[in-house]
Amino acid sequence: MTLNSGILGKKLGMTQVFSPAGQLIGVTAVEVGPCVVIQKRTADKDGYSAVQIGFEDKADRKVNKPMMGHFSKAGVKAKRFLREFRMSAEQVNEISVGQEINIADLKAGDIVDVIGISRGMGFAGVMKRYNFSGAKATHGVHEYFRHGGSLGTNMTPGRVFKNRKMPGHMGAERVTMQNVEVVRVFAQDNIVYLRGPIPGAKNSLVTLRPAVKG
Repeated sequence: MTLNSGILGKKLGMTQVFSPAGQLIGVTAVEVGPCVVIQKRTADKDGYSAVQIGFEDKADRKVNKPMMGHFSKAGVKAKRFLREFRMSAEQVNEISVGQEINIADLKAGDIVDVIGISRGMGFAGVMKRYNFSGAKATHGVHEYFRHGGSLGTNMTPGRVFKNRKMPGHMGAERVTMQNVEVVRVFAQDNIVYLRGPIPGAKNSLVTLRPAVKG
């Protein structure tokens, strides 16, 4: 089985490669799979059709008994990450539990969507978080250079509206990058080079799926 609905991987970091035309391209190296099918979901039993896949082995001593039973039923080693991917009933019927998912059919030039959790930036102000311009640095401005300004309400309604852009936690959000080009594929090493940066820190989990708008 290959990449048709999605596959899990791990972001390794960025590097540079030369294109056939001699252009220097920044790429992100991703270790993609191999993943294994842990469970199948069917419309008759679960109300929808999907497959659950696992990625990256995990020590048995770090897995509780219910999850060990789940992995043992599938006949596979314990996995660190589990994700479900919706598929048609026909596709699910063609898949068997324990089957491996790899990148054998992925090739340079393919377009994929990449999903990951962005790097956490901690507590940030409005200038860093939302690109506010800040206040003037002259003409009597005092201790107010990086503030967000007025919140925009008075007696009516006399409160701050929801979703107001204010200081707060920045990053650590699910981000989807669409139409990312596959630059190189090293199938024997399960490594893929993707053009440009992708969401997440080094060694973080990422999901690759066929481009929705590609």
